[in-house]
Amino acid sequence: MTTITSTVRPPASALGRIGNVVKLHLTNPWTTIILPWMILGVILVANIAIWAIILANTPTADIADVREGLGYSGASTYIFVYIMVVAVQAIAVTFPFALGYGVTRRDYYLGTALTFIGLSAMFSVGLTILAAIEEATDGWGLGGRMFTPVYYGDGWTQRLFIYFAAFLFFFSVGLAAASIWVRWKANGLIAFFVGLGVIVIGGAALLTFTGTWGSFGAFFANAGLVGSFAWSLVVSAIAGIGGFFVLRRATPKS
Repeated sequence: MTTITSTVRPPASALGRIGNVVKLHLTNPWTTIILPWMILGVILVANIAIWAIILANTPTADIADVREGLGYSGASTYIFVYIMVVAVQAIAVTFPFALGYGVTRRDYYLGTALTFIGLSAMFSVGLTILAAIEEATDGWGLGGRMFTPVYYGDGWTQRLFIYFAAFLFFFSVGLAAASIWVRWKANGLIAFFVGLGVIVIGGAALLTFTGTWGSFGAFFANAGLVGSFAWSLVVSAIAGIGGFFVLRRATPKS
């Protein structure tokens, strides 16, 4: 009697399928992990050089004021915008490929969300470590602040949360925009940003006509920096859930 050994693999579990989507997104770490850190490093070196030049040409009597001014930098915000672009590119490239290999839209979305949460945690920890180094060295020895400006909070716990909330926000918005692109292409994105503009302008007009700008500002002032960033999680959740309902009916188009 001849024994026949089956080579057919059993179907992967739901967790395994989601894990495969995560692996798909991280197949090329250059775009999602390496390049953002490289560019951020170049920006840091450039800022340090600029700070050193400024201080070298500042009269001794004005050094304290100049060092205080160097404490306000928006250079690190680049990475958040870049992350949104990464989210759009990742979905636009991998979604058709994944569906071609039989991945369900649900598993693809869950795997993508898990990837973005993991990347948010990784980048947040990295920036928190850089903030600690910056603080310990008194702004890289120059009083500059790229990772510890006042709008990133005070102390490593606040900064870690604020970084994480900010990364989730931009990943979620990128996910929503990419889902719209996959389903409706350019026309969908145009409609999305037009609708977003109408909401923002309409909200500003409502606050103006009702004279409630003061109350609006007081709300966030009372919530504090951490509380204000916590509210961004609501927007992230809405964008993420909305992206799922758009993507679940999307069909890759050429």
